[in-house]
Amino acid sequence: MTSPRIVYLNGAFLPFEEAKVPVMDRGFLFADGIYEVSAVLDGKLVDNAAHLARLDRSLGEIGIRNPHSLAEWERLETELVARNGLGEGLVYMQVTRGVHERDFGFPPADTAPTVVMFTQAKSVAANPLAERGARVITVEDIRWKRRDIKSVALLAQVLAKQAAVAAGVSEAWMVEDGAVTEGSSSTAFIVTRDRRLVTRPLSTALLPGITRAAVLRLAEEAELTVEERLFSVEEARAAQEAFYTSASSFVMPVVEIDGASIDDGRPGPLTRRLRELYIGMARAG
Repeated sequence: MTSPRIVYLNGAFLPFEEAKVPVMDRGFLFADGIYEVSAVLDGKLVDNAAHLARLDRSLGEIGIRNPHSLAEWERLETELVARNGLGEGLVYMQVTRGVHERDFGFPPADTAPTVVMFTQAKSVAANPLAERGARVITVEDIRWKRRDIKSVALLAQVLAKQAAVAAGVSEAWMVEDGAVTEGSSSTAFIVTRDRRLVTRPLSTALLPGITRAAVLRLAEEAELTVEERLFSVEEARAAQEAFYTSASSFVMPVVEIDGASIDDGRPGPLTRRLRELYIGMARAG
C-alpha cells in the first residue's frame, strides 16, 4: 500500500483530504498571493536556496510578510518530501495574504498569511519529451505589467497553456511587440548559428527564472557566448537551436515553432549538452 498524500497547511502536516482553505481566503477571492516551485531529484531539493530567495522577494513586492525564515522553509520542504516518499518531482509552495471578510483593501496587519505546500511526483530528469523535443506555438502576451512577481494570478498563462494543449504542442511562447517574452510556464532561449545563447534580459516584463540563471552560469562550460537581449519569433525560427527552461522541465529542447522546424527538427547538441550539465549540477547538489 502507498502512504496517503500529505499536505502542509498552516503549521500542520495533514492527509490531502483534510487540507482545507476557507472561502474567505484572499488567494481564492483575489489571487492575492505568491507561489514557488522547487524540483526534487534523487530525493533532494534542486537549487532550492534561489527559489526561496525569489519567494521572499515576491512576497516583499506585494507586501506580504514572509511567515518563515529561509532555513525553516527548507526544513518544512525536506520533511514534506520525506513524508510523501518523493524521489523525483516538485514541491509547490503558496502564501496568500490570509483569511478576512472580502474587501479590496488589505486586511489588518496582524492577519496571518495562509501557507500551503504539497508535492507532485514527476519524471523531470528522464523525461521522454527531452529525447524527441518539444513543439511550441506563439500567442499574444496579455499579462499584467509586473511579471517579475511570481503571483498566483495566472489566468493569462492558463489560457496560453490551454492554447498549446488545443494545438497538440507542449508549450506556448508569449509575444509582445514582436519579441518573445517567455513561455507560459518557462523561460525561452535560442542558440544562434555562431554559438550565441540568447535570452531576454531580466525586467518587470518576465519572471527571473531560477533554472534560467543556472543555465547562464553553465553556458561557459558548453562554450557558448551569452547575449541577454530581445529576440523575435522570426529569429527564433531561423535559429540553430531553441529550448526552454523551468523547474519542472529543466532544459527542454524545442524542435518546432508554429509548425516550422528548428534546423533539422531534432534536439540540438548544444541544448543536449546544457541539459546534461544541468542535471549533473542538480545531482551534485
